[in-house]
Amino acid sequence: MKKTLVKYPFLTRDVEIYERDNGHKIVLAHKEGDMVNVSSWVSTGSINEDDNNNGISHFLEHLMFKGTHRFKVGEFDRMLESKGAIVNAATWKDYTFFYVTLPKGAEGKDFKLALDLHADMMMNPVFPSEELGAPFDINDTTVTDKRERHVVIEEIRMRKDQPWTKVYNICNRNMYTSHPYKRDVIGTPEIISRLTREDIDNYYRKFYTPKNLVTIVVGDFDHDEVLNTLCEKFDFPDRVEAEPRINSIDKPVETTKYIETKSNVQTSYMMFGWLGARASELKQSICLDLVSLIFGDGSSSRLQQNLIEKLPEKIFNAIGSEHYQFKDGNNFFIQANFNTEYKERALELVKKELANLLDVKISDEELAKAKKRIKSRFAFAAETVSEIGETIGYYMTVCEDLKLIEDYLTDLEAITVADLEDVIRKYLSVDNAVISVLLPEE
Repeated sequence: MKKTLVKYPFLTRDVEIYERDNGHKIVLAHKEGDMVNVSSWVSTGSINEDDNNNGISHFLEHLMFKGTHRFKVGEFDRMLESKGAIVNAATWKDYTFFYVTLPKGAEGKDFKLALDLHADMMMNPVFPSEELGAPFDINDTTVTDKRERHVVIEEIRMRKDQPWTKVYNICNRNMYTSHPYKRDVIGTPEIISRLTREDIDNYYRKFYTPKNLVTIVVGDFDHDEVLNTLCEKFDFPDRVEAEPRINSIDKPVETTKYIETKSNVQTSYMMFGWLGARASELKQSICLDLVSLIFGDGSSSRLQQNLIEKLPEKIFNAIGSEHYQFKDGNNFFIQANFNTEYKERALELVKKELANLLDVKISDEELAKAKKRIKSRFAFAAETVSEIGETIGYYMTVCEDLKLIEDYLTDLEAITVADLEDVIRKYLSVDNAVISVLLPEE
């Protein structure tokens, strides 16, 4: 078993990474206190889906909580929550993760229980048919069986009614040509309604494999004891290791792509989207984080000040920017809610502010303030076992290298205004933007 040590900022001991012979990685991080966090990160999400099974990763996440060969549905949650645990999971484009955060309990008994139940859920789910619900015709309105399949379909329908989801999905879909990132992680009602138990089980055995799984434990515990326990309990029965899937990376659009749609909304929405650097390209990712903070994150950002605080007309109700980080290339977004009568003016103003990122030079003061905010966030993320677990999981799955965290603060401090300008020129040209606008129906 290969062991690697990583100097994690703000922690008093090196983080230990163990790679087992079968490829399963175990990460142990020391954090003083009575709380512990146990999580498993699976390197699968919409990145491994296609038009026939889009949404299966998220659907499977729900079904993982529906019992094992040892415990019936509901017992996992009941036993852990009675110990004060927070139990949850999430699915995104590059990963699906499951976690438990709880006090260790007297002599660590509750912690040991959490390790046992978490491993059992990850290794031995049963996906009972009575919980899954039978496949059905999505157009058959007489079907009222409220199983988990219908819970997920209702979740999809609720999200589709949200204006921000609509404008984002249109923008996201048009930023890509062939990459799976173009699809909505949650899937479609049509696909979820027809997936079979065999589809779910095959997907689970194909992607919930040793090489695809990272198990992370954060807290104050005996490392040797926990390592031995995890090696014993994560036995991966009946797995078929899939060949690594390599997706072709889409290039940004070469001329501005504009999509306008109408819906049952009262005000209008817009989103500018760009393809960016890979998450593992640390310096460029940090630069885009800094640009997002300076440009559109918070009350002192340029977009907030220039287009809401100082603008004489009431054109924008809300505006900001976001930087999402992914294994096969990040996304940068400008998003705004605006008054419909000012559509052309609103678009012009956003484009002008975008140009001003270079025309009105970013000041040393703006850069220093953004760096300070990122440092504060980074330090805060080392305060709790759950935040540490999530940060480690992100670096292990999205960046595929926890070692990057050792140089994060050094790289951040070394970034200059010139570095930000280079990144803006490379990634944030209006010519490479996809613009999605959602207007009220007439």
